[in-house]
Amino acid sequence: MDTPIGNGVNSLYERRRHPIFQLAVTTKSRPKVYRRYFVVDLPKPSNIEHPVHFTFKYRTTIGHNWRWASEVAGSSDGELFFQTPTVPTKIGAFLNDYDSSLKIQSVASESPGVQLWSIVAPIKGVQGKHSEFTRTSLGTPSRYTRWFAITRESRMWLSPDHGQAPYASTRGAIMCSFLRTDGLHLVLLAISGVKDVLIEFKPDGHGNVVAESRNEREGSNDAHIVAAAATTFDSASAAVMYHARTVVAGDDFQDRKDKLEMERRIADDIQPQWMENWYDGLTYCTWNALGQDLTEDKIFTALADLKKNEINVTNLIIDDNWQSLKENESGSYGQADLGWTDFEANPKGFPKGLKYTATTIRQLFPNIEHIGVWHAILGYWGAVHPDGWIARNYKTKTIKKWDGTDMTVVDEPDISRMYDDFYKFLLESGVDSVKTDDQVGLDEIRDAPDRRRFITAYQDAWVIAALRHFSIKAISCMSQFPQNLFHTQLPTNKPRFMVRNNDDFFPDIDASHAHHIFVNAHNTLFTSHLNILPDWDMFQTHHQWGTYHGAGRCISGGPIYITDEPGKHNMDLIHQMTAQDTHGKTIVLRPSVIGKSIDVYTARHEERLLRVGSFTGGKNGTGLLALFNVNKRALSELVHLDRFPGVEQSEEYVIRAHTTGEVSPPVSLTDKLPVVSVEIEYAGWEILSAYQVRSFTLAGSTGAQHDRTKVAVLGLLGKMTGAAAVLKKETTMHQDSRLKISTSLRALGVLGIYISGLAEKTVEDNFMVLLREIPVPQHTVRINRETSVLEIDVETAFKEMKIGVGYGNVEVVEVFVR
Repeated sequence: MDTPIGNGVNSLYERRRHPIFQLAVTTKSRPKVYRRYFVVDLPKPSNIEHPVHFTFKYRTTIGHNWRWASEVAGSSDGELFFQTPTVPTKIGAFLNDYDSSLKIQSVASESPGVQLWSIVAPIKGVQGKHSEFTRTSLGTPSRYTRWFAITRESRMWLSPDHGQAPYASTRGAIMCSFLRTDGLHLVLLAISGVKDVLIEFKPDGHGNVVAESRNEREGSNDAHIVAAAATTFDSASAAVMYHARTVVAGDDFQDRKDKLEMERRIADDIQPQWMENWYDGLTYCTWNALGQDLTEDKIFTALADLKKNEINVTNLIIDDNWQSLKENESGSYGQADLGWTDFEANPKGFPKGLKYTATTIRQLFPNIEHIGVWHAILGYWGAVHPDGWIARNYKTKTIKKWDGTDMTVVDEPDISRMYDDFYKFLLESGVDSVKTDDQVGLDEIRDAPDRRRFITAYQDAWVIAALRHFSIKAISCMSQFPQNLFHTQLPTNKPRFMVRNNDDFFPDIDASHAHHIFVNAHNTLFTSHLNILPDWDMFQTHHQWGTYHGAGRCISGGPIYITDEPGKHNMDLIHQMTAQDTHGKTIVLRPSVIGKSIDVYTARHEERLLRVGSFTGGKNGTGLLALFNVNKRALSELVHLDRFPGVEQSEEYVIRAHTTGEVSPPVSLTDKLPVVSVEIEYAGWEILSAYQVRSFTLAGSTGAQHDRTKVAVLGLLGKMTGAAAVLKKETTMHQDSRLKISTSLRALGVLGIYISGLAEKTVEDNFMVLLREIPVPQHTVRINRETSVLEIDVETAFKEMKIGVGYGNVEVVEVFVR
């Protein structure tokens, strides 16, 4: 490809053409393509206050017409930002013409190099039943070119929004970030849930950001906002979230402090391994698989099908329609018109009761360790039926929803007793976990006195009951409304629990699938700072988008649960997402760091791959980068090594592509251009892993750099996040001058180890592999000469050696290299 750079001014720049990429990953439908890349040195402009715009022309062969790349791709010109080395200390450098009523104070930041400001806006008190709304201008963010916001897509779900200046999101936002022309980031956070205040950011049509505050209290109140400026979005967003914890913890409502202390005391008795067991087990949910017309027989049939296919799920969630319900007096029939009547399951679908169902499940399917049931925060979608057993045994109150309809709820004095009794009943029935849905029903309460009375009371009662009875084995769903995010999900006085990170998996809406991954990856830029485990929802492995969703769940670092219809399973995908431990339990391989988008300001409509970064392991761990095509045509991109989380300047890495198994030679950030070429087709994805390399001089080598043996432990091959199976790895020179590679695994499978110069070695002459200090069968070890990877089938060796189950779930594999 003959390419002029810029606008016909090639002579100003030095151009260098490099022959091939270290690693090229192409779509399955095309033969392998090797591309050449070009490097251009641009002089730094004298004025760095404005971004440098650029584009380029190209032609495919000599004699063809020159074409502008931006016109062919349908994209705008590129922008280069030259970042200022210092962050201004005055808020006036970042916000212009803000309201004079604001109380702004510079505060210390827990994130190094970040300027942080507390902003307090006075707001009016409630008059009668109606909440009081106050709008206060924060002014116009200065010198910015792009913005990103975490917004309220609906009352119950968060969603990202992007744009270029001026700020013009059509939805209320709880966090906004502005990319400035000097390369700095300004982040604003609206802190809700303190003293019954809800805050959202909205534009005013003139470039200003307005804080719209909803006060539920009688008398004046304060709206709390925090602003941060830093050289990176991650630093600024972390700083505002840290400060938000301080503001929430400083709420002077004494009853709130007492409840926080109670949560902490209960949480002290919860063992960490209990939570990992709940997080890491493969889960089956009945929702999409079995539908709303749920019966115990359908559940038994579905579980028998899983067993037949050797899909050993650990957790079961019995979703909607198991409860005893009755139609409310609305005259129509739907979920919202049904009220909860009794703790016991409905007799039509569960004629022998919930306890019989749970007991039978545990007898027939001993691999299932946890059984959970679905319920709404207020009981059901239509809350409580006024004539049911629950209404007769607990004090109730009729309240108004936002649309003016009536709803019967358990009243504040009896909420804790009701939850305590209900969860006792579930435990006695053999149920030890819950999925608590429709939590946004609390935000749909209309009148200010009722909002004050119920929103925090229900959340506190639910959390304490879940801690006390289930050790927080609970999933919070439809709960991303602002008061709940800060009141319940931000405090760190309890173990983190699962929270649905965005809207449902919709199997029949084709346009929803790429959108689902994009939204979850960006929502996590905010939710990763909460004391929760983001849950990207269930999905179906047999679905045409199944592997796409599976890759998203694996990189998310959250739970994985499937909702396959009986007889419809993608076994290959399930094996890529899970592994068996030595006890035969199926576990998911969760990275230790929650996955999130690494391109904060890239909008959904831009023709770019979505890049989701994660990391697993300790100091010498593995950077993970999942790439999703969220567009409608194949895309090609260059991925630089510095885009992998956790990569260090002084270290070397090998990069492996999951779908092809290809492995790059060792590269480092000090190389001229350590890049991977990636082409991904429509509805396609890839997961790249960057493994740290260690170098050794073996006996007989010259000691020169090119003659050193380089080693990287890759984890379990064939798994999307196989590096997460490695608990510990250590490579040392043994006393007899042999190289010893010791790897502790939490699951069985094929262990891969990159070793340079492997093509000249043989298993017989150069390797000894031990499992529990016993040599493994030689046929379980093979050399992949194309990728320089030693492949050890630990799972087959474990079974053939019949060495039995050990004390724990960890197996140590030792490899000696001559």
